[in-house]
Amino acid sequence: INRLDRDTTGLTILAKHMVSCSILQSDMMERKISREYLAIVEGEFENAEGTIDAPIGRKEGSTIERMIDFENGERAVTHYRVLEQKENIALLVLKLETGRTHQIRVHMSSTGHPLLGDSVYGGGNTKFEANNSKYIHGQCLHAKELELIHPRTHEHMHFECELPEDFGLLLKKLRG
Repeated sequence: INRLDRDTTGLTILAKHMVSCSILQSDMMERKISREYLAIVEGEFENAEGTIDAPIGRKEGSTIERMIDFENGERAVTHYRVLEQKENIALLVLKLETGRTHQIRVHMSSTGHPLLGDSVYGGGNTKFEANNSKYIHGQCLHAKELELIHPRTHEHMHFECELPEDFGLLLKKLRG
């Protein structure tokens, strides 16, 4: 029903059959499914929370990359709240109103706050080693929470996912 970018961890929704799939896809389009992410980004924030409302389209000449495109892009809205700020790094909680490809990554980069480790959108190639074996590769983005209505029982469902070990170790080191 939804997907995560490569190197993004966390929750996603799978349907067991076509009827559920159709209902859940409709709920996604009608914004009845809520998703919340945690991200570690570069830079310092003047405001503790905010909304980025900027259309996203394909970057010319690339089948993968996206960019802010006010002429041809599709509307994309990301809400953010700063949970922690230390030096030039911030831990954010992000909620999506829309679900464009690479939305969080493009929006945060466009505001000068790329995700740590996001070499595609300007966050460099951060590697963090702990216990001589753990590394963070790719962007520091985790799909932490999902809320939806079950397509058959109509029960309200809330799911949370723990941070992966390497993300948690990086947070501990940053807080250290």
